[in-house]
Amino acid sequence: MMNEKLNEIYLKLNSLCIFRALLSDSVISRLMKYLKSVENADTAEKISLYSEFVSALYENNKVSLARHIHTVVGNNENAYVKIIGSGKAGSPTMKKCVDAEIEILQSVADLTPAELQSAIEWNGFLPVFKSEKVDLANNYAKRTRNIGKYGYGIYAKNHMFRIDNGKIVPVLHPDETALSDLIGYEREKKIILDNTKALLEGRAAANILLTGDAGTGKSSTVKAVVNELYKEGLRIIEVRKEQLHDIPLILDELSENPLKFILFIDDLSFQKDDDNFSALKAVLEGSVSAKSKNVVIYATSNRRHLVKEKFSDREGDDVHFNDTVQEIISLSDRFGIHITFNKPNKETYLDIVRSLANKKGIKCDTAELEIKAEQFALEKGSRSARAAKQFVENII
Repeated sequence: MMNEKLNEIYLKLNSLCIFRALLSDSVISRLMKYLKSVENADTAEKISLYSEFVSALYENNKVSLARHIHTVVGNNENAYVKIIGSGKAGSPTMKKCVDAEIEILQSVADLTPAELQSAIEWNGFLPVFKSEKVDLANNYAKRTRNIGKYGYGIYAKNHMFRIDNGKIVPVLHPDETALSDLIGYEREKKIILDNTKALLEGRAAANILLTGDAGTGKSSTVKAVVNELYKEGLRIIEVRKEQLHDIPLILDELSENPLKFILFIDDLSFQKDDDNFSALKAVLEGSVSAKSKNVVIYATSNRRHLVKEKFSDREGDDVHFNDTVQEIISLSDRFGIHITFNKPNKETYLDIVRSLANKKGIKCDTAELEIKAEQFALEKGSRSARAAKQFVENII
């Protein structure tokens, strides 16, 4: 009887359409190999295939089959969820298919070790997995209703990305800086946070340029805002300067995604005749391919005018050299918001040191701490949030 049930689940899994990509999942594919072996394989082969299935479950950092099925179903990028994510209504025919397949996957999630092992005539040890109940139908309905917060595919599983060979790929070890870790610059942080919340709420949001001295926390602030808001549907994609030409294609890919995105360009600057200058200028001016309601550009730079201009650039045979110079130095003005992160003064620098030391649980005489912190800043050549962090991290 149990073998008949396992064989029926195997056949039903083969009928998946909307969720067909799940058949390539390492856990489900190994489970299917085991289910296929139930009728005709010998005991040794069944033991091997069953153990391979449990091993794959463990390798996915799961001990619960139900929890794994819940995760892969929720994150699955498929035709139905793409339609829902674009703001359209899925057809009744497709919705009927989704409901039927969720029921099939629920039967897989409900499997217990005892049920699977019953097909093996063996009294020795067999690995087990945890059994628990999940409600796939209700959970999937919740995710699709709130697709703008959850997303799908790689965007459901990650919140920080980069560009690799023209493709958007996840950052495997993302920066975990929190806003609470960043001391000072409260006004600057609030402007960035408020603008990003406007993006998430579907209101008008501006591109932002963050300039200022190195080590003042420009990049850390942007990443901390993403860590603060990613559960609301925010994602960040880092774009290097030489990848600026890829932005129109990136925007096309993201245009119907239900999530909101920050394209982040760190440490931006150009040479006078840099082709990437024109690429960014076209995006900021809002060319047809660059308009997107779910994407903003945040860029950081240690330079106010972004382009490295020499006095010799003002000479030569360019009749309209003044127009050329103005075009070069005005790129920063094409950002809707410009925020400057100035070096902290002595009082602010020491406040950052005291706050970080307190968070780290360092017990030290305050006066001695401040003297050493000032000495460290002098050796570094300047006071900055980065210097304060480096000092505290190196306190023995």
